Amino acid sequence: MPIQVRRNRSTQIDMQSSIVDNMTNNIVDEMLDIGVGLDCGTMNFVAARKSGQKIETRRIRDAFIDLNQEHKRMLKLSNTSFVELEGRLLIIGDEALDCANLFNREPRRPMSGGIINSSEIDAQKIVSLMMKNVLGDPKKDNEKCYYSVPAPALDIIGSDITYHQAILKKILKELGYDPEPTNEAQAIIFSECAKENFSGIGISYGSGMTNICLSYNAMSALEFSVCKGGDWIDDGAGRAVNVTRSKMCTLKESGININSPNGRNQEALSLFVSSLIDYSLNGIINHFDTVKHEILVPKPIPIIISGGTSKAGGFIDKFKERFECLRSNFPIEISEIRSANDPMTSVATGLLLLSQMGD
Repeated sequence: MPIQVRRNRSTQIDMQSSIVDNMTNNIVDEMLDIGVGLDCGTMNFVAARKSGQKIETRRIRDAFIDLNQEHKRMLKLSNTSFVELEGRLLIIGDEALDCANLFNREPRRPMSGGIINSSEIDAQKIVSLMMKNVLGDPKKDNEKCYYSVPAPALDIIGSDITYHQAILKKILKELGYDPEPTNEAQAIIFSECAKENFSGIGISYGSGMTNICLSYNAMSALEFSVCKGGDWIDDGAGRAVNVTRSKMCTLKESGININSPNGRNQEALSLFVSSLIDYSLNGIINHFDTVKHEILVPKPIPIIISGGTSKAGGFIDKFKERFECLRSNFPIEISEIRSANDPMTSVATGLLLLSQMGD
């Protein structure tokens, strides 16, 4: 049975227009109106397109919650967007998180740990619906779409993205696009490092995992990930203080500063954020140590921090503090550490740039 969508309002989709600061005006001017970038994250799907002389991004939260048919009248009355799928009512996007908090439930997730959720029977259908929401129809047949994929995780034996990558490609083809997978951390370098000739270390602190890419002169030299991310923070902090993961996520996104926590819940989040930063930095150092004889970077390069998890207040300051404690162990000289212009959209805008490059 086909998915039926009823949309009274689109509060689950954020629209914004911006010019990426680290791209030169010439790059933006020369971009075509054809081509799209799609960040397929565990927490959000974000699409980027050129619109005039600006880049337009659209976002939808990667979450949904199922309700009984008896709630249909109330949803219509409250003007809440919902989807009908095989007789069931599904609320998707940010409204799903609001609804989950209301009913003290955890929202369902079509993505988990950075990849398609193998335990979620409706995952492919929901992912297709969300992609359609942010991408819209292609502007021409087989419009090029660069989409993000994670790197295999160092800390998961047998980590493999083959199935995940293939499923996303299949869905995008069904939507009328010509899909091309790209590592999400390298997309950050394309979005943020034009002035460094696309050289740097991109670190994407997502919900499902943390992705890392070393790129020099636009060429990827090293790609890997670690399996901890924002979900690990929310789950661990929530269990520590007996609060649901979704409520911890809402608190984390509310603008708290991890360097000055207020109360028991914020303190738990702060401790887990600090632990994630240490875990990822040590993972980078340990992995670089195993391959550093194969990598020669002739000059200092920046570290670019991105991803929704990095939007927690004080995150970049905490990262710099922890990095300074470990700088002597880093095998590559770092020129600076900075946040992406917009941590939520930098992957999508980097992928958009790639969509303009041609063969």
